[in-house]
Amino acid sequence: MHRYLTRACVAAAAGVALSTMGVTGASASGAASRAQQAMQMPLGGRVHAAASPGTRLWVKRYNGSGFGARALSVAASPTGNTVFVTGESTNQAQTALDYATVAYNATTGTQVWAKNYISPGTGSDDATSLGVSPTGSTVYVTGYSVGSTHSYAYATIAYNAATGTQRWIQRYDAHGGFEDTAYSVAVSSTGTVFVTGSALTGGATGQDYTTIAYNPAGTQLWVKNYSGPDNVAGEPDVANAVTASPDGKTVFVTGKIYAGATLGYIYGTVAYNAATGAQVWAKHYHGPCCSSNGANAAAVSPDNKTVYVTGSIGDGLDYATVAYNAATGTQVWAKQYHGPGPGFNDAYSVAASPDSSTVYVTGYSPAANGLFGYATVAYDAATGTQQWVQRYPNGQAYSLAVSPTTGTVFVTGTGATTIAYSG
Repeated sequence: MHRYLTRACVAAAAGVALSTMGVTGASASGAASRAQQAMQMPLGGRVHAAASPGTRLWVKRYNGSGFGARALSVAASPTGNTVFVTGESTNQAQTALDYATVAYNATTGTQVWAKNYISPGTGSDDATSLGVSPTGSTVYVTGYSVGSTHSYAYATIAYNAATGTQRWIQRYDAHGGFEDTAYSVAVSSTGTVFVTGSALTGGATGQDYTTIAYNPAGTQLWVKNYSGPDNVAGEPDVANAVTASPDGKTVFVTGKIYAGATLGYIYGTVAYNAATGAQVWAKHYHGPCCSSNGANAAAVSPDNKTVYVTGSIGDGLDYATVAYNAATGTQVWAKQYHGPGPGFNDAYSVAASPDSSTVYVTGYSPAANGLFGYATVAYDAATGTQQWVQRYPNGQAYSLAVSPTTGTVFVTGTGATTIAYSG
């Protein structure tokens, strides 16, 4: 993960009419000037009829202690009433980063609570992902933080979703003194919590995908490792995302694995039996070129039929999204996206609509002027046909979530800026 901090401020929304402005249904173009005006306006006013797909509804930013913050993950509650965001913020002393988790009212963007986590060791703590329990009562946050061994370890926290009160914390340090970094958490429909990332396994394979299952109380159920086809010292296999099937029977992990000098890094996606951790299938994808590729996110359609994986190919030049049959791992389609400007395009998150008809991908992409901005793409889930693209200037998006009740799409990223689009 890149480490940098962006000062944040408060911005307001379209989709909820601001009567003093006369603005509704604003798209990403021209959003900066309208957001600056909206900073001085309340979020009141009359609510219009259902917005058209892709309409921006609101924007909120969080700045923690006042010295900068970055959001890396967003998730919606099962009721669709609350949206949760996690990432990192600079501490008061401006010496390190802490986990920062924020809950917002999903309709208005009003902040409900905000919590920080500081590790027992000295150094930065980086929250990378969050998930919500099927009952909506608990929020789980994972990432990596410095422990008593002065090295990074997985650190997973459970919070009361209504109040932000900490329920439990579990740390995982595979072989104390080495760098173990968790990048993703997912919660199954049965309440099992899955965490994945990269850890030193202690064998000849070096750092491998390492996935852990916990019960809702934080008790560890199983740990599984996965190594790529070519184990070379200094070339770790890194799991960037985990997701569980809606029926709770299967968990899917994706990331980047080293496939040798010719292919370099490629997508590696693994399916496990959620109850036992037994491997069901493993699939690789490297796109049409043979440069560095890496998957950053995965999602399962609500109908349990399809797994979607996204990331970048061609040394980060294009978004690349792949659809697999969830039961067999057979590839259904693969699509790429490149923004209007030259430079890197990197997709960091993917999610499906409640009716399984649409897939949303977000990340960062250069505008025509070369500046990076959020770029969110909607695809037809069955065919991969692009339906719409919405861009938001001056930032990098790292996560999106879709409300299970309204279909609203929430996107978050640098500056802890969170945007809501109609689905």
